[in-house]
Amino acid sequence: MTTTCILRAARIVGAGVALLTLTAGAASAHVQTGVAGGLVSGFLHPLTGLDHLIAMVAVGIWGAQLGKPAIWLLPISFPMVMAFGGALGVIGVPLPYTEIAIALSALVLGGAVALRWRAPFWAAAIVVSVFALFHGHAHGVELPNAANPAAYGVGFVSATGLLHLCGIVIGAALRWPLGERLVRGVGAAIAALGCFFLYAAVLGI
Repeated sequence: MTTTCILRAARIVGAGVALLTLTAGAASAHVQTGVAGGLVSGFLHPLTGLDHLIAMVAVGIWGAQLGKPAIWLLPISFPMVMAFGGALGVIGVPLPYTEIAIALSALVLGGAVALRWRAPFWAAAIVVSVFALFHGHAHGVELPNAANPAAYGVGFVSATGLLHLCGIVIGAALRWPLGERLVRGVGAAIAALGCFFLYAAVLGI
């Protein structure tokens, strides 16, 4: 990844953060309805749940560690499968142990980053896709009653892509020895949070 690409990605992330600030203010001002409400609600949902957020960032970091083609294909496959899981949630198809699976996703993906697991691409794609299904289902189940489902889906898929991009930008630090240790430390922190979320999810059963 060139310096120019990194700078462009950083600008995109900055724009996304600015958009998040604006939409968060709008969302807190009143109950969102219709297409606009669905888009805002869907965009904010992955960003306001720490368990979702860290897992999605971890996908981007792990992809950066694995290099091409995983650096781009993993962040593409995750939102696609997540959208399918979201559709299942919207229409009421049950998916057991969703919260446990989401917590496990942070633990497993963070552990993969911390250990720098050089998984074959097909194996990494399967791991990411399985967890994406559960993340998407959780988003679909929590669709606000007044929101437009299609707009909601576009919102949470867009936010997910932004979080993956954040992970890829963090993964750019792998170019430097100190950066590699930092990235693996971030993975360890994500895995530790995953352990906490898993403990809380198991207690909640």
